[in-house]
Amino acid sequence: MKSKIIKIAIAVVICLLIGFLSSFATQSSVNDWYVTLNKPSFNPPNWLFAPVWTVLYILMGIAAGIVWVKGYYHIWVKTALYHFGFQLLLNALWSIVFFGLKNPLAALFIILVLLTMIALTIKWFNVVSKKAALLMVPYFIWVLFATILNFSIWQLN
Repeated sequence: MKSKIIKIAIAVVICLLIGFLSSFATQSSVNDWYVTLNKPSFNPPNWLFAPVWTVLYILMGIAAGIVWVKGYYHIWVKTALYHFGFQLLLNALWSIVFFGLKNPLAALFIILVLLTMIALTIKWFNVVSKKAALLMVPYFIWVLFATILNFSIWQLN
């Protein structure tokens, strides 16, 4: 039991760390460049993003930890976690490209690949643990919303 909790905690910390590191790119532009952009009417207020992402990173970490606990030696667990790791890197890359490089079009291509990778991660997590797959659904929904938002911002600017 202790080993399970430790693995889940490590996975949560990794996700939060990736989110924290990504926030440096976001913070570099959110108060200057981002405020100058035309945004759609459904754009959430800026203060909402940090708490939503924090909750999502925690849910993602719990999901990854649940999968990891099933035994990294198992090919399905490895496959699921490889997909998870790749989508987590794409998640960070999106922030760097959108906010750091100020390139909504390139970020749109990245987020489309990210959305696909999240769907594949959910598929593989479901093979290992239905609970882990379900914990990833809010993340998928939020990134789907972010994809629409990214597209709208690109289109309006």
